[in-house]
Amino acid sequence: MIKKRKIPLRICIGCQEKMPKKELVRVVRSPEGNVELDLTGKKAGRGAYICPREDCFQKAVKGKRLEKNLQQPVSDELIAEISEALKKVPANND
Repeated sequence: MIKKRKIPLRICIGCQEKMPKKELVRVVRSPEGNVELDLTGKKAGRGAYICPREDCFQKAVKGKRLEKNLQQPVSDELIAEISEALKKVPANND
């Protein structure tokens, strides 16, 4: 009998749905305090997962969930930068 591999699930901070880790994009706060998009999902630091959809990102920003999960205030310039980067990421489930 073939053993099934466990698929790691993460919760999107925008829509609050559990999804496979590979379908989500990670936003990471590095140990130096820089907040950036982590497309590989392997950078060191505190991370938050979000769907690559604009509405999920807007919900996360509006509810200050991004700041809460990263445990650091996020500037408006950085929010705009992350939003632009998310638009370039292809959505897996659309």
